[in-house]
Amino acid sequence: MFAIVRTGGKQYRVAAGDKIAVEKIDGEAGDTVSLGDILLAGDGGEVKSAEGLVVSAEIIAQTRGEKVIVFKKRRRHNYRRRNGHRQSLTLLRILAVGDAKKAAPKKEAAPKAEAAPATEAKAAAPAKEAAPKKAAAPKAEAAAEKKPAAKKAAPKKEA
Repeated sequence: MFAIVRTGGKQYRVAAGDKIAVEKIDGEAGDTVSLGDILLAGDGGEVKSAEGLVVSAEIIAQTRGEKVIVFKKRRRHNYRRRNGHRQSLTLLRILAVGDAKKAAPKKEAAPKAEAAPATEAKAAAPAKEAAPKKAAAPKAEAAAEKKPAAKKAAPKKEA
Protein backbone atom coordinates (compact mmCIF):
# COMPACT_ATOMS: atom_id res chain seq x y z
CA MET A 1 0.00 0.00 0.00
CA PHE A 2 1.24 3.50 -0.80
CA ALA A 3 0.20 7.03 0.14
CA ILE A 4 0.85 10.56 -1.04
CA VAL A 5 1.82 12.62 2.03
CA ARG A 6 2.23 16.39 2.34
CA THR A 7 4.83 17.69 4.79
CA GLY A 8 6.99 20.80 4.72
CA GLY A 9 5.10 22.19 1.73
CA LYS A 10 6.09 19.27 -0.48
CA GLN A 11 4.42 15.99 -1.44
CA TYR A 12 6.00 12.55 -1.20
CA ARG A 13 4.89 9.12 -2.41
CA VAL A 14 5.64 6.70 0.44
CA ALA A 15 5.24 3.01 1.18
CA ALA A 16 6.29 0.89 4.15
CA GLY A 17 10.09 0.59 4.29
CA ASP A 18 10.86 3.71 2.23
CA LYS A 19 13.44 6.28 3.35
CA ILE A 20 12.78 9.94 2.57
CA ALA A 21 14.39 13.31 3.37
CA VAL A 22 11.84 15.96 4.38
CA GLU A 23 12.10 19.47 5.76
CA LYS A 24 12.99 19.59 9.45
CA ILE A 25 10.57 17.95 11.87
CA ASP A 26 11.04 18.30 15.63
CA GLY A 27 12.38 15.17 17.31
CA GLU A 28 15.51 13.15 17.84
CA ALA A 29 16.88 10.06 16.13
CA GLY A 30 14.79 7.04 17.10
CA ASP A 31 11.57 8.99 17.77
CA THR A 32 8.40 7.96 15.97
CA VAL A 33 6.26 10.57 14.23
CA SER A 34 2.95 10.28 12.44
CA LEU A 35 2.23 12.11 9.20
CA GLY A 36 -1.49 12.81 9.08
CA ASP A 37 -1.87 15.01 5.99
CA ILE A 38 -2.54 12.24 3.46
CA LEU A 39 -3.73 13.38 0.05
CA LEU A 40 -4.16 10.02 -1.68
CA ALA A 41 -3.83 6.35 -0.85
CA GLY A 42 -3.72 3.32 -3.04
CA ASP A 43 -2.94 -0.36 -3.29
CA GLY A 44 -1.38 -1.49 -6.52
CA GLY A 45 -3.34 0.18 -9.34
CA GLU A 46 -6.49 1.12 -7.41
CA VAL A 47 -7.10 4.28 -5.40
CA LYS A 48 -8.49 4.03 -1.86
CA SER A 49 -10.02 6.52 0.52
CA ALA A 50 -7.41 8.51 2.44
CA GLU A 51 -9.74 9.41 5.33
CA GLY A 52 -8.61 8.08 8.70
CA LEU A 53 -5.23 6.93 7.37
CA VAL A 54 -2.00 7.75 9.16
CA VAL A 55 1.56 7.21 8.01
CA SER A 56 3.93 6.39 10.86
CA ALA A 57 7.64 7.03 10.42
CA GLU A 58 10.81 6.78 12.48
CA ILE A 59 13.34 9.61 12.52
CA ILE A 60 16.69 8.26 11.33
CA ALA A 61 18.69 11.49 11.67
CA GLN A 62 18.57 15.28 11.66
CA THR A 63 20.89 16.51 8.93
CA ARG A 64 21.48 19.33 6.45
CA GLY A 65 21.30 19.34 2.67
CA GLU A 66 23.97 20.34 0.18
CA LYS A 67 25.10 23.94 0.03
CA VAL A 68 23.40 26.13 -2.55
CA ILE A 69 25.29 29.20 -3.73
CA VAL A 70 23.21 32.33 -4.39
CA PHE A 71 25.14 34.82 -6.54
CA LYS A 72 23.73 38.20 -7.49
CA LYS A 73 25.40 40.53 -9.99
CA ARG A 74 24.47 43.76 -11.71
CA ARG A 75 26.51 44.52 -14.79
CA ARG A 76 28.61 47.65 -14.89
CA HIS A 77 27.67 48.65 -11.32
CA ASN A 78 30.42 46.85 -9.38
CA TYR A 79 27.70 44.96 -7.50
CA ARG A 80 28.33 41.34 -6.53
CA ARG A 81 26.82 39.42 -3.62
CA ARG A 82 27.61 35.80 -2.79
CA ASN A 83 25.52 33.87 -0.28
CA GLY A 84 25.24 30.24 0.69
CA HIS A 85 22.34 28.23 2.09
CA ARG A 86 22.02 24.74 3.59
CA GLN A 87 18.51 23.44 4.26
CA SER A 88 17.83 21.56 7.51
CA LEU A 89 16.44 18.10 6.75
CA THR A 90 15.04 15.13 8.63
CA LEU A 91 15.63 11.62 7.34
CA LEU A 92 12.58 9.39 7.86
CA ARG A 93 12.02 5.64 7.55
CA ILE A 94 8.37 4.86 6.82
CA LEU A 95 7.17 2.16 9.21
CA ALA A 96 3.55 1.70 8.19
CA VAL A 97 0.85 3.12 5.95
CA GLY A 98 -2.59 2.38 7.30
CA ASP A 99 -5.33 3.08 9.81
CA ALA A 100 -4.66 5.27 12.82
CA LYS A 101 -5.50 2.34 15.11
CA LYS A 102 -2.90 0.06 13.53
CA ALA A 103 -0.15 2.67 13.30
CA ALA A 104 -0.47 4.02 16.85
CA PRO A 105 3.19 4.17 17.87
CA LYS A 106 4.21 3.52 21.47
CA LYS A 107 7.35 5.67 21.23
CA GLU A 108 5.35 8.81 20.47
CA ALA A 109 3.95 9.02 24.02
CA ALA A 110 7.44 8.91 25.57
CA PRO A 111 8.69 12.21 24.07
CA LYS A 112 5.63 14.01 25.44
CA ALA A 113 6.51 12.80 28.94
CA GLU A 114 10.09 13.98 28.41
CA ALA A 115 8.86 17.35 27.19
CA ALA A 116 7.35 18.22 30.59
CA PRO A 117 10.72 18.18 32.44
CA ALA A 118 12.24 20.18 29.59
CA THR A 119 9.67 22.96 30.07
CA GLU A 120 10.48 23.03 33.79
CA ALA A 121 14.16 23.43 32.92
CA LYS A 122 13.27 26.28 30.56
CA ALA A 123 11.27 27.95 33.31
CA ALA A 124 14.33 27.82 35.58
CA ALA A 125 16.63 29.17 32.85
CA PRO A 126 15.24 32.77 32.78
CA ALA A 127 16.04 33.13 36.50
CA LYS A 128 19.67 32.29 35.72
CA GLU A 129 19.74 34.78 32.85
CA ALA A 130 18.40 37.60 35.06
CA ALA A 131 21.27 37.29 37.57
CA PRO A 132 24.10 38.04 35.09
CA LYS A 133 22.30 41.16 33.87
CA LYS A 134 22.36 42.58 37.39
CA ALA A 135 26.04 41.72 37.67
CA ALA A 136 26.75 43.38 34.33
CA ALA A 137 25.42 46.76 35.53
CA PRO A 138 28.38 47.44 37.92
CA LYS A 139 30.82 46.76 35.06
CA ALA A 140 29.08 49.41 32.96
CA GLU A 141 29.36 51.90 35.83
CA ALA A 142 33.06 51.10 36.26
CA ALA A 143 33.64 51.72 32.57
CA ALA A 144 31.85 55.08 32.81
CA GLU A 145 34.12 56.14 35.71
CA LYS A 146 37.27 55.57 33.63
CA LYS A 147 38.90 58.56 32.02
CA PRO A 148 38.02 58.93 28.30
CA ALA A 149 40.79 58.20 25.80
CA ALA A 150 42.86 61.17 24.61
CA LYS A 151 41.97 62.48 21.16
CA LYS A 152 44.57 62.35 18.43
CA ALA A 153 45.71 65.60 16.91
CA ALA A 154 44.64 66.24 13.33
CA PRO A 155 47.45 65.88 10.77
CA LYS A 156 48.97 69.20 9.65
CA LYS A 157 48.45 70.21 6.07
CA GLU A 158 51.49 71.16 4.07
CA ALA A 159 51.27 74.38 2.12
